[in-house]
Amino acid sequence: MSSYPPAAPPQKTTLRQRLADLRGPAVPPRPLDARSLAALAANPGCGRRALLDGAGVDKGALAAALGSPAAFGQSQFAIVRGNSFEAKVKGDGGAELLRLAHTLLGGAAEPPGPDARVPDLTAAGPEGRAARTALALREATAAGAWTLLDHPMLALEVAGTPAYLEPDAVVVDPGGRWTVVEIKSFPMIDGAADSAKVGAAARQAAVYVLALERTAGKVPGAEVGHRVLLVCPKDFSNLPTAAPVDVRRERAVTLRQMERLTRVEELAAELPAGLSFDPARPAGELTEAVSAVGAAYAPECLAACELAFHCRERSRAAGDPATLGRSVRGELGGLTTVDAALAAAGSPDPAEGASEEGDDPTAAALRRAARLRAEALELAAARPPHPAPEGPACPC
Repeated sequence: MSSYPPAAPPQKTTLRQRLADLRGPAVPPRPLDARSLAALAANPGCGRRALLDGAGVDKGALAAALGSPAAFGQSQFAIVRGNSFEAKVKGDGGAELLRLAHTLLGGAAEPPGPDARVPDLTAAGPEGRAARTALALREATAAGAWTLLDHPMLALEVAGTPAYLEPDAVVVDPGGRWTVVEIKSFPMIDGAADSAKVGAAARQAAVYVLALERTAGKVPGAEVGHRVLLVCPKDFSNLPTAAPVDVRRERAVTLRQMERLTRVEELAAELPAGLSFDPARPAGELTEAVSAVGAAYAPECLAACELAFHCRERSRAAGDPATLGRSVRGELGGLTTVDAALAAAGSPDPAEGASEEGDDPTAAALRRAARLRAEALELAAARPPHPAPEGPACPC
């Protein structure tokens, strides 16, 4: 009989431990925010971003360690200007912000008075702040009074990972409607702002709307407005003005894309043991680790993901036609590489009179495009050069 004690059963690694191992032993998790969620939902097929965001990996530090840094974020001047404008909008107990909300979205509600509520949302940690926000929303709805929640904390589960989101403000009107407020520092000139910036703000606000809806479902009489209040500087001044923005389309798209996201535990389970995205590791190890997770690069990633330059380089090296855009990739059908598309374009036409039933229509279209291009170049080369203009020389 053996005198050795029985071997202890193997400890099962929890998802939290696994994600901590992926980040690195001394790397704190980077929380998800609405901006990253909007970008993640815009490219749900990218398992690389889903895993890295779900694990809380700092993609900016990872990109720098890989040798492909991306410059993201606002300048210090823009941050200071934005903070100053937000403080002005919320000054005096949010009186001006509530007035704008009543004017543009208040409907038949009584205008806000000096007794409007601004509850204290202070609590320990994001979980505590989210619970305190949910309680304040419930109390505001039950009170039936104008209420301003300054930087509330909302919880939303994304691909099996909890995310804590912090909108600029949420306004509760006497009818129990909750409205997301987005405060931006770009100007609204003659009542209109830059359409690209408004679109980005709408996609970000749609994430907040989805998070609010999770809470509103547990509060009797609560309703989440699908029109958010966008507050910007008026013309070239620092005075606030606002406009309602309907985010129903952005909300539907974001919800559909989030439902398609692969759960983080499924992605983590497919990775080899010992793999880590710790930026302190050598660049060669990090390159292998990143390559172990599938990506779905598209040119739109350059404006939304810190790893875009690294992924673009790898996509180009692999000859992926998605590097030229999703529309190009879709048009090429079964031709999955740029080299295959070029080979199809340069292949000879079927013999005259031969059956073309088995010919790939994409290859036929590429051959025709290449033929038309060659003919256009021949015509341009055969065209005589333009004669020099007659007349006196320029006096200068």
